[in-house]
Amino acid sequence: MQSALLVIDVQNGIFAHNPPPYADETLDNINQLIGNARDSSTPIVFIQHEIPGVLLPDTDPWQLAAKLNLSHEDQRLRKQTADSFQNTTLKQRLDEYGVQHLIICGYASDFCIDRTAFAAASQGYRVSLISDAHTTHSKPHAEAATLIAHHNFTLSKHPLIEALTTQDHLQQSKQPAITC
Repeated sequence: MQSALLVIDVQNGIFAHNPPPYADETLDNINQLIGNARDSSTPIVFIQHEIPGVLLPDTDPWQLAAKLNLSHEDQRLRKQTADSFQNTTLKQRLDEYGVQHLIICGYASDFCIDRTAFAAASQGYRVSLISDAHTTHSKPHAEAATLIAHHNFTLSKHPLIEALTTQDHLQQSKQPAITC
């Protein structure tokens, strides 16, 4: 089954200028996922959010976080909503590669990660939500850790979404696929 890694909204304006809780651990885990994807020739798509007055294209806050292990071979995609599929070419790009399984990580657990994971599953993609490779800022009603745990739990109740740690995903990806 062809997979793709989606790295969502890991941008300077979020991770360098106003880091969320667990930023360093999240970035370390994302870089492990990137390395594993490259080793297995899995397509990687870096998704960058555009917000008027906040994350303007081609400005420093909009750029991908400097701590990411980037390559010129990786794809980039711009979006303007929490759902990475809405009004973008993401589905067409995934279809070109024959992708059936998405590995999702990045920012923000309670917005862009949630909406993209749910939209992907609703379109029939199998989703691996990497539970320790996404984060968010605390909100008035809940701390970041609570929001992350909540979204890992609720999204994993969808029959096509599994939440697993970076290490569990890396272990799974090294096991041979079982075909029937």
